[in-house]
Amino acid sequence: MPENTNNPGDWRPSTRYPDPSVISLDPRFDALRLPLAGVERLATGCRWCEGPIWFGDGRYLLWSDIPNNRIMRWDEVTGQVSAFREPSNFANGQTRDRQGRLVTCEHGGRRVTRTEYDGSITVLMDNFGGKRLNSPNDVVVKSDGSIWFTDPPFGILGNYEGHRSEPELGQNVYRLDPETGTASIIADDILGPNGLAFSPDEKKLYIVESRGEPNRKILEYDVSDDDTSISNKRVLIDAGRGTPDGFRVDIQGNLWCGWGMGTEELDGVMIFARDGTPIGRIVLPERCANLCFGGRANSRLFMAASHSVYALYVNVPCVTNG
Repeated sequence: MPENTNNPGDWRPSTRYPDPSVISLDPRFDALRLPLAGVERLATGCRWCEGPIWFGDGRYLLWSDIPNNRIMRWDEVTGQVSAFREPSNFANGQTRDRQGRLVTCEHGGRRVTRTEYDGSITVLMDNFGGKRLNSPNDVVVKSDGSIWFTDPPFGILGNYEGHRSEPELGQNVYRLDPETGTASIIADDILGPNGLAFSPDEKKLYIVESRGEPNRKILEYDVSDDDTSISNKRVLIDAGRGTPDGFRVDIQGNLWCGWGMGTEELDGVMIFARDGTPIGRIVLPERCANLCFGGRANSRLFMAASHSVYALYVNVPCVTNG
């Protein structure tokens, strides 16, 4: 068994290589792992880590600490952790647009925003048809500049991760046109739409159905030729007892998924081949909500778990729309 326990306070890095916390379930994973790299903990002491995003030009990582209403920052050069934005409007999922600007889903503001180069904040969307959004959850920017995001009601169900309120809209997935800023609903039949990502060629869109019955699922869609809609909904991954949340796709099309529900055999990251076969697992002592890739070669995996942020060098980079 891996040395890491299921108690975050007792966690310690493995003293052995290869790290027993990095588990191959299929020969296809062997080429993706590095025998001389192990899981590291970069920060701890948060309430609920989410939305990690890498800024290579500044060599730092940002992530959301939702209940504490702040965005945190880890500096790769100094190893220092500090608050990047506080309050953050209960920020959740984040990404960067094609100009390198931070795009953030906010529970508190019930909106999607963009942080400009001068630090000012532009509201990209806070309503649809005159009705307020629920609580934007996760976001991805396509290569054409369009912004796609999920909008479940999780952040307005109580006052812990936002402000309690009644939904005014359904649980939709939206697309913001890069030229006009016009919003359109691309999916309205997903139970609890959550994490989302495109395949490397952007011909497929994957969306987590986090309230699926009887199990959570990762759904797969075909993206239209004009890149404005999706079709042919099907189940790529039935999570069983697992809890997929946020995820990224590497350049080979493998899905790296935040996973877990407070049990040692589930907590951490699951890796699936593009056909949906589980090929690898990274054991963490906490449930992992979301992750991203970064570092010098875009091949360092940053994992936002319940109270902590972990990192692992791997042998494959992420796609840039990750």
